[in-house]
Amino acid sequence: MTMSSKKIITVFGATGAQGGGLARAILNDPDGGFAVRAVTRDASSDKAKALAAAGAEVVEANADDPASIDRALEGAWGAFFVTFFWEHFSPDQERQQAANFAAAAKKAGLKHAIWSTLEDMRDWVPVEDDRMPTLQERYKVPHFDAKGESDALFLESGVPVTLLRTSFYWDNFIHFGMGPQKGEDGSYFIAFPMGQAELAGIAAEDIGKCAYGIFKRASDFAGRTVGIVGECVSGAEMAAKFSEALGTKVHYNDVPADVYRSFGFPGADDLGNMFQVKRDFNEAYNANRDRALSRQLNPDLQSFDDWLAANKDAIPMG
Repeated sequence: MTMSSKKIITVFGATGAQGGGLARAILNDPDGGFAVRAVTRDASSDKAKALAAAGAEVVEANADDPASIDRALEGAWGAFFVTFFWEHFSPDQERQQAANFAAAAKKAGLKHAIWSTLEDMRDWVPVEDDRMPTLQERYKVPHFDAKGESDALFLESGVPVTLLRTSFYWDNFIHFGMGPQKGEDGSYFIAFPMGQAELAGIAAEDIGKCAYGIFKRASDFAGRTVGIVGECVSGAEMAAKFSEALGTKVHYNDVPADVYRSFGFPGADDLGNMFQVKRDFNEAYNANRDRALSRQLNPDLQSFDDWLAANKDAIPMG
């Protein structure tokens, strides 16, 4: 199959966790009928160069620049849209980026779009609910709420779209400072305010692979919301699995949500609220994510044990 006969999928965030996984999934399936246009803000970065070397078309664009988004979508069959809240911590900016994406998708006449989204947690804990603090005046979990609020923009665009609800990245244990930390007594622990509830998690690479599965069956998923998950695991179970994989005893510290919010790192209040909602509405939240469907979309779907076995050497022991 020639490159010119393949359907182009424009992948925003192609050098990031989700978009990178999708770009690699397309590149690793040369007979799949798709070509990848990898979008980055810096085509000279090492990750961008690696994608180009692997056969991707690499273009520069910025989610805050509508004209650059339009250029990145020219001639594309489909697109994967993702935002990165933790760069700016602004739900308003994230919502504007989503609006830019939805408008550009409509203008380009895409045959299928995937919007990487999350629930609007205010559907479960309204702004006036005092069980947890309201943040930035009108959000409960800012990095969730603005994405969920933006779903309507894509649904109203007229573009066939799949709303892809992701899960907690296990890769956060490597890159986000959530890995085992050393306590004053010398023992290691992981900490979140989840009680005995199960945390829905997934390997970041698997998000992209699931997205690719959706593109391959686009007509089946147009207009649908799809929740993906690798496995739901409690904090105590995670600690036990960490202990076995790392050869060091790791304890689970079920800290109160108020304590977690007070930890002081950027976004601690946002994440404290997030974990509290996942704890308090655990059954409903996890029911939004379908492991069997995730495995259909991505036969290589990893369990937490699988991910640990592959990544244990990369986990920093704080």
